[in-house]
Amino acid sequence: MPDIGIYVATVYGGALDVAEQIAPLFESAGYGVEIHETPTLEKLTDPQPDLALFCVSTTGRGDYPGNFTGLSSALEQQRPSLDGLRYALIAMGDSSYEESYCGAGRRLDELLTTLGASRVGERLEVDASETPMADDAALPWAEQWLAAHS
Repeated sequence: MPDIGIYVATVYGGALDVAEQIAPLFESAGYGVEIHETPTLEKLTDPQPDLALFCVSTTGRGDYPGNFTGLSSALEQQRPSLDGLRYALIAMGDSSYEESYCGAGRRLDELLTTLGASRVGERLEVDASETPMADDAALPWAEQWLAAHS
């Protein structure tokens, strides 16, 4: 059974809600699922999951939420090789903050690719000003992702 680690970056719990709503879809598709509410580099690399799914909210001026800074700082400072890591990404933001819209997710996407990871499928960007409940966009995306990639 393949395993998926879902790595959550959240301020008010919206990204965690998305992770918890999506997890059963992956379980039904035959994945072993583990949600990481306080992600660390070790939880990403030791052992490396078959698939990493990042549910990332943006805060401030395109910043990572506090619960994600341990992982993001380790990635940025240690620059580990992530060759072989397959990942998917859901970025959440509010387009009324034009310059920083989905900034944390976009930044993470670029960083993971730079470190050798391979994104599978398109990044989902959820706009809170259009879709207040992010799972309304994330669940159909996950169903389509599973249909195309599993």
